[in-house]
Amino acid sequence: LFFDMPLNSSPITTDAASFAAKLERMRGKSVTDFALWGGLTPQNLDKLEELAHCGVIGFKAFMSNSGLAEFNHVDDWTLLEGMKTAARLGLPVAVHAESDSITSALSARARLEGHTSIQDYLESRPVLAELEAVSRACLFTEETGCKLHLVHLSSGRAVVLASEFRTRGVDVTLETCPHYLCFTDEDLERLGAVLKCAPPVRPRTEQDLLWSNLEHLDLIGSDHSPAPPEMKSSSDFFAIWGGISGVQSTLESLLTEGFHKRGVSLERIAHLLSSGPAQRFGLKGRGQLEPGFQADIALVDLNREWTLEKEDLLYRHKQSPYVG
Repeated sequence: LFFDMPLNSSPITTDAASFAAKLERMRGKSVTDFALWGGLTPQNLDKLEELAHCGVIGFKAFMSNSGLAEFNHVDDWTLLEGMKTAARLGLPVAVHAESDSITSALSARARLEGHTSIQDYLESRPVLAELEAVSRACLFTEETGCKLHLVHLSSGRAVVLASEFRTRGVDVTLETCPHYLCFTDEDLERLGAVLKCAPPVRPRTEQDLLWSNLEHLDLIGSDHSPAPPEMKSSSDFFAIWGGISGVQSTLESLLTEGFHKRGVSLERIAHLLSSGPAQRFGLKGRGQLEPGFQADIALVDLNREWTLEKEDLLYRHKQSPYVG
């Protein structure tokens, strides 16, 4: 299971010391297997090689504001230089692809004018901001020869655009999340803060296009990003923490929406959740049912029906848009 650590975890992994601190904490508390990413920020370009020696599976960069003061988003030069180093080290660069110049300007204007509703937040993070960042990241990848991984793509158009770069020989893999496949902007209006994320969930037309391009995706990740209830409550929707608690519902949601409703094969779902991540991130002994591999097997009763209740959640903070 691959997901971001909660906010009360040890520091962001941007050097060997923070890597060691996070590893020690996770070894003492984790009940699942895990692998760690190294951060890529304007402050730690000279630390990427030491992170590689620590054993990170790649480097994670935000092209827009991360929401964390200690994890600054990358400017173009930082991303370009980081990709050059990653290419030399043979590790992928994972990017949150939204244009900071677009999203920050739209957000600032909306809040200055007192527009802080859910709809105002949606309008501040248009699909265009994702498309622009995807295009820029792919161009940098083409120039540097690095391995690019686009995390949590929210729109079908972004998948189509990135796939076009792949046909040109760009080494890019694509990921989306269950919440983009299960929820729309109408659900955000209905459920509110518990479904806030970035990029945000999109209109039904974008979601349908995402489903119709599922064959172009390499994996699906939960992008699990928990927060205490007080960080999910504000009259200003921009101030609410943008993260979804969903790792527990990843498989179930794909079986419900993908297998049962849309006819996605079990083999395809297994690839997106298991062999796809193992292949892209170089996880040896994972992702296949073969002699010598880890026996990571999920047994599922495909005929059982149930409704997820708040009491079923295994999270520290009992909140998730999948409840109900």
